[in-house]
Amino acid sequence: MSGTMTHAKDNSCCVSICHLFFDYSTPKILVIRSKKVGAINRITQALVIAYIIGYVCVWEKGYQDTDSILSSVTTKVKGIAVTNTSELGLRIWDVADYIIPPQVPSRYFEEEEESSFFVLTNLIVTQNQTQTHCAEIPSVASICSSDKNCKAGFRGPRGNGVRTGRCVNFNPTVKTCEVLAWCPLERDGEPPNPPMLADAENFTVLVKNNIRFPKFNFNKRNILPQINSSYLKHCVFNRSTDPECPIFRLKDMVEEAEEDFQTMAVHGGVMGVQIRWDCDLDMPGSWCVPRYNFRRLDNKDPTNTVSPGYNFRFAKYYKEGDNEETRTLIKGYGIRFDIMVFGQAGKFDIVPTLLNIGAGLALLGLVTVVCDWIVLTFMTKRNHYREQKYSYVDDFGLIPQE
Repeated sequence: MSGTMTHAKDNSCCVSICHLFFDYSTPKILVIRSKKVGAINRITQALVIAYIIGYVCVWEKGYQDTDSILSSVTTKVKGIAVTNTSELGLRIWDVADYIIPPQVPSRYFEEEEESSFFVLTNLIVTQNQTQTHCAEIPSVASICSSDKNCKAGFRGPRGNGVRTGRCVNFNPTVKTCEVLAWCPLERDGEPPNPPMLADAENFTVLVKNNIRFPKFNFNKRNILPQINSSYLKHCVFNRSTDPECPIFRLKDMVEEAEEDFQTMAVHGGVMGVQIRWDCDLDMPGSWCVPRYNFRRLDNKDPTNTVSPGYNFRFAKYYKEGDNEETRTLIKGYGIRFDIMVFGQAGKFDIVPTLLNIGAGLALLGLVTVVCDWIVLTFMTKRNHYREQKYSYVDDFGLIPQE
């Protein structure tokens, strides 16, 4: 008896597998006269159509082919600053003094790379240094009591020179190891506040940006065709009154990043100048214009005051009448401006247009699937709808020929 039941089950499984393999499904149109189902269907269709037209076609411009930007940037800073200190006396600073290194054109670069320039705003000066012997700056490693504490020839990674092996007086109460170095040694400390080159806030920079979209053979620059020489001599960028002027006042750039120039100038910092070109080349070329934005890039966390800002050292060398070389060491603080160019261009192309139309039609086809799922799962008459939607017809063979 059990063998008969097992055999029947095997036959049932075989029949089910055969039906699954050899069944053929053909679409059947079932018209459901229901306000709820009809409303769901139309609302879903409207959402899909709104997505295709509003987002894909209008917002994302899915009918366009796109190209990334190639860009070249050059800068030219102008301005005069005056200082009057005990170390330097009355002095005039021009562009050759406060732009370090000297301005040179940048190469062509791809999207999101940088071109930079540095403006000196503050400094610590150590004058009349010569290569001779002097006492090292006091520190845990350099303080000594006798010559035995100073190893001749030792060069510490944080020292200022090569030790001679002697322990000498740094001042009447402290002894340190003697070094062969540029003496007198720099007395490092806090930079002057207010900054020495406070006038730097009124310096201006001309930014010349040439861009190219190679796929569309489109070239342009941020000095627009309507800008002439007389206008360029007097204009300064202002977002509301002069948004097309490529000359920027340094103070305005820093303030647009919601920073105070004089505070930032004490220890220095890093500013980002973002130039964005988003061009629709189906429109006139005059509509393709740059958009400028400014933001501070370095960390300005007020709770972390270790090594703030941006600084480096450089020296100016001289030779006296006796042919002895001397130098003036400068620890310079300032603001580095990184110019970053972004953007892309789009232009009509048949291939992306057809691809997005096809994707839209496929999404419309999903509306029927969604509505069928709702009808057969959540409606009160779902069993009745299922009976009407699915019909099963057995194979009675082909129609005989007369």
